[in-house]
Amino acid sequence: MASAEPTPAAADPSITNQLVVNVGTRRSVLARVQTDIVVKELRKAWPEHEYEIHAMATMGDKNQVTALHEFNAKSLWTHELEALLAESKLDMIVHSLKDMPTQLPSQMSLGCIFPREDPRDALVVKPGLGYTSLSTLPQGAVIGTSSVRRSAQLKRLFPHLNFADVRGNIGTRLAKLDAEDGQYTALVLAAAGLLRLGMNDRITSYLSSKEGGILHAVGQGAIGIEVRSDDTTAKELLAKVGCPHTTLACLAERSLLRTLEGGCSVPIGVETEWITKGVSLSSNVGTGVGVGAKPAADYDKMTGVAVSGRTGLEQSGETQGQGNEKTGELLMRAMVVSLNGEEAVETEMRRFIETEEQADEFGWDVARKLVEAGAGKILEDINLNRKIIEEQGDA
Repeated sequence: MASAEPTPAAADPSITNQLVVNVGTRRSVLARVQTDIVVKELRKAWPEHEYEIHAMATMGDKNQVTALHEFNAKSLWTHELEALLAESKLDMIVHSLKDMPTQLPSQMSLGCIFPREDPRDALVVKPGLGYTSLSTLPQGAVIGTSSVRRSAQLKRLFPHLNFADVRGNIGTRLAKLDAEDGQYTALVLAAAGLLRLGMNDRITSYLSSKEGGILHAVGQGAIGIEVRSDDTTAKELLAKVGCPHTTLACLAERSLLRTLEGGCSVPIGVETEWITKGVSLSSNVGTGVGVGAKPAADYDKMTGVAVSGRTGLEQSGETQGQGNEKTGELLMRAMVVSLNGEEAVETEMRRFIETEEQADEFGWDVARKLVEAGAGKILEDINLNRKIIEEQGDA
């Protein structure tokens, strides 16, 4: 690891001289693996520069006891690193995009988004128990998860299960699951983290709208790079890396979340898929797909099928030559669930997306549809409940 006090990179807009690019990240193994992915691509695009990685423990890493929903903010993963970025001691920060607030500090911006790994959640069952899916778990089985989004959706579909908070990095959580005297029957984790760490064999089953009825978190599986808004050098470096398809899909998701004023403590689930040519949409997605408010003029001439299965490089456009050609049409599923899982509002829309502005508007329109269908009341009740709990704690 590099020194604790990084020096700022030379601010050379033309990037013709050798730079030392200081890249910040959290200290966890997964964060370092993701940072290595980013630095590897930067080295390929800009081999003439040097890259130094600076890892630090954030508030979320230091406090492994408090339940995540009690923090009521995503800044616990980003604040300390952003302070170094603001002081020009870092040139960019590598984040799991789902941990980034949708409203960044005014002097910061999202420099780029890297190709998405599988965004689905994954069920990990305690070794030796033999259960293969959520539906096969016995009455009273304890599911470990730190996400109210996951627990709310699971309570709605699997009321026979119990839920307990579990904190720590992936290795710590798996150790708690595997302990002979541990309370957990299974965990629900992001598939992307397990895959990036080479722990594919720990995945019992994947969870999605088609598999388990669970929608993932906004930005899940994607890597976001935060930079200073006025740092043209860092932005030029990042212009050669990242993924346009992932960027547009994730910006639409983040717009949805920002409009609903949700966070990691609010049960909002989402899925986005790029439509491909060649197969009739109606034969694979079914009925009731809401068309966006502003579809392209030739929408009725297009056919396609929502991509299923892995949504990493296949979805990002990196392997277009190996499958059906994308139409530029994005499908979004979204859901808001009450904390107890008893109420839920969901919608599904699709629209042709070519620009970041269109992606932002699409997310806003999906959020509006959810609110019109009753999501606003669910979110209002959640916020009211949180306020009551906070007031009781102050009493």
